[in-house]
Amino acid sequence: MAPAAGRSTLAPGEDGDSDWGEKGSATNIRALVGSGDRIGLITLPFLVVGVVLNIAFPSLFTIGGPPTWLGVLSVLVLVVGVVNWAWCVYLLLIKVPRRELITNGPYAVVKHPLYTGAALLVLPWLGFLLNTWLGAAIGIVLYVASRMFAPAEEVELAQTFGAVWDAYTAAVKLPWL
Repeated sequence: MAPAAGRSTLAPGEDGDSDWGEKGSATNIRALVGSGDRIGLITLPFLVVGVVLNIAFPSLFTIGGPPTWLGVLSVLVLVVGVVNWAWCVYLLLIKVPRRELITNGPYAVVKHPLYTGAALLVLPWLGFLLNTWLGAAIGIVLYVASRMFAPAEEVELAQTFGAVWDAYTAAVKLPWL
């Protein structure tokens, strides 16, 4: 099917323009998503195969409990992870439409707290509560996928925000995470 009149067949950003530009709502959605769509395309097959195998062969995935200490630790870390996720989503929904670089909250600690938090604070610990190590494995895949796409996302942010981005990257507490 041919593109509608005035519409490009290129994805936002593929034409050399920033996803943060003044081109309308599609650009805003792309800026909100960041690399999430590409990260999802890498993570989703692992998730689907893992869940199918977990259902078919549960004994291969069980962690044997979890023991009480792991259940308590999982709940505590999961609460932190869900709060982090909600805070990140809130900041994205508020700041991205205004075309503001997010530098506060979880973003003051790590450059990509939404991806990092889901990968390290939500998925593994949810898996442990569900008596499977699959959450940890999917968390690792998600984290690796997010690190694969982070450099390109950071180049675009540097081009868009210039000195503000440079100051942010110098101030973020754990830039390597």
